[in-house]
Amino acid sequence: MAASRRGGGTPGSTEAAGTADRAGDVDEVPAPPEPPGPPAPPPAGGEDAGAARGRWTGWRVVLVLVLFAAVVGCATWIVFFSSVLGLREIEVVGNLTVPSEQIQRAAGVPEGHPLATVDLGGVRGRVLGIRQIESAAVERTWPGTLRIAIVERRPVAVLPVAGKAALVDKYGVVTEVRSVGSPRLPLLRVNRPSPEDPSTRAALAVIVSLPATLAPKVAEVRATGPEAVSLRLGDGRTVVWGGADRARQKARILMTLLKKPADSYDVSSPEVVTVE
Repeated sequence: MAASRRGGGTPGSTEAAGTADRAGDVDEVPAPPEPPGPPAPPPAGGEDAGAARGRWTGWRVVLVLVLFAAVVGCATWIVFFSSVLGLREIEVVGNLTVPSEQIQRAAGVPEGHPLATVDLGGVRGRVLGIRQIESAAVERTWPGTLRIAIVERRPVAVLPVAGKAALVDKYGVVTEVRSVGSPRLPLLRVNRPSPEDPSTRAALAVIVSLPATLAPKVAEVRATGPEAVSLRLGDGRTVVWGGADRARQKARILMTLLKKPADSYDVSSPEVVTVE
């Protein structure tokens, strides 16, 4: 009977042990993580500091723009409106007979005028109003010089006009009127002397084309038409030249013919020349 009671206690012990084991099993299960807490509050004064930085950046941009505008405005005033970079000198080059003072007066730009606003085309036009000047180039030379480079008209013939001697260039423009012509220049004889007259242009083209060995021998050039130009040499001999074409060929042939005594030479057609 005692053994039976011991045996009866065994199941109870086994159950208690099992319960204890289950309790141990429960204790070993990890606890679930705690839910996240509320976000940490921003540091005190963060929004105010960001706004301050934004305001400073904006003022800095405005300040840079103001300074840039001031620099540009100052530079514009100095270049275009003040006399700091104004005209100090008008330099004239290329003139041989026309005085520099005359060209400077014709330029019409007062001293101190802002160099950047000088009308170069206007200056050129006024300088070309001087009839002795054939061409002109005007440019600025900083900080204060206006440079005018000119090419003067070169007289090539003397045109008798009302008892006077008018010197004309290769375009037929009168450069000067004298009481007596130049012995170095041939007389020009045409019916209607004018830069637009075909006979005048042909005669002048022939004069310009004469080689240096022949030009000094020519005393007079006459043209009754653009294809009817003739020369009178200083010794009285005459040359029928024809038109202004093939000038070099005609001059070469004429220099050979002049070695033969004659009163007249016709080189108007270089293929068939005549000597009388």
